[in-house]
Amino acid sequence: MDRRSFLRASTVGAGAAAATTLATPLVAQSTRTLTMVTSWPRGFAVLDDAASYFETMVREMSGGSLVIDKKAPGELVGAFEVFDAVSSGQADLYHSADYYFIGQHPGYAYFTAVPFGGTAQEVSNWYYHGGGEELHDELGSIFNLKGLIAGNSGSQSGGWFRNEITSADDFNGLKFRMPGLGGQVLTKMGASVQNIPGGELYQALSSGALDGLEWVGPMADERAGFQEVAKVYYTAGFHEPGSALAANVNLDVWNELSDQHKAILRYASMATTQFQLAETLANNGAALARLQAQGVKTLQFSDDVWDAFGAASKEVMDENMNDELFAKIRASFEESLATSAAWINKSDGYYVEQRVRVLGQ
Repeated sequence: MDRRSFLRASTVGAGAAAATTLATPLVAQSTRTLTMVTSWPRGFAVLDDAASYFETMVREMSGGSLVIDKKAPGELVGAFEVFDAVSSGQADLYHSADYYFIGQHPGYAYFTAVPFGGTAQEVSNWYYHGGGEELHDELGSIFNLKGLIAGNSGSQSGGWFRNEITSADDFNGLKFRMPGLGGQVLTKMGASVQNIPGGELYQALSSGALDGLEWVGPMADERAGFQEVAKVYYTAGFHEPGSALAANVNLDVWNELSDQHKAILRYASMATTQFQLAETLANNGAALARLQAQGVKTLQFSDDVWDAFGAASKEVMDENMNDELFAKIRASFEESLATSAAWINKSDGYYVEQRVRVLGQ
């Protein structure tokens, strides 16, 4: 190669290298990072699992063009401050349980769980095919939020107690942790109800600040260590038959996103809901066996206690009916529930009864 040819080739090569070098900042500039505040300490079984899975799904589905920077409580705001942080624009989205925020509006209870409400499947039926998602957005528009459901822990346990519950009267004066409208039900039954963040529950129970608490279910409860300080565990509860989690986005941020990024957030939230529900249900049985092996006594509330739960629940629900949007959400939810139950009770419900009768499992 003569000198002129060499120089010409070198110039072309340098130009190609420069183009390659310049391309990197362009990719970096196109990446959007969203700050997500959560109500869950890092490593918390089920709940932080869902937030972490959502974070991963968004990054992988977007090819890295949309990234979530996940913050645990205390890293930016407290566990129960995430709603206000996202509503005001201090953070871009939150991962939490919307029933923590019934103080903002009682309708938010429906986007986690309500007393004697829907199972996980029934909640999804309503949310995606019965108008629930649209109502989540209608409610969210009041607070500058776009609603997304991102997780469901399934049916939650009745809770941990120091002593057995022999009648509804045993709740009178009981210091108990239960958020949402379920907590208002226990208040009507005489309990002293507190809403304490998950990261503080073990200490509150072990110190005697609480007489009992409900958290999630065997997998999450075992990880939290409640079996070390209480030995009476009621495995079925009235308050959260199918508990959804939310990944609500600041509405201004949502409106700025491309259609592709909006779709990624929505579909990642749907994938998270299915993943978390399967993870929880796949692990609860083995976790329950380990709890029992450690001396935990598993029980069910008696029918008269369930009747008391039901009567108090109706009072609590009816007391919120003077709010027009709450009434609208409740009517939509209950219509969907009736439609779902009409088939589920005659198919899945009956099938499971027969499987247990025939095969014993």
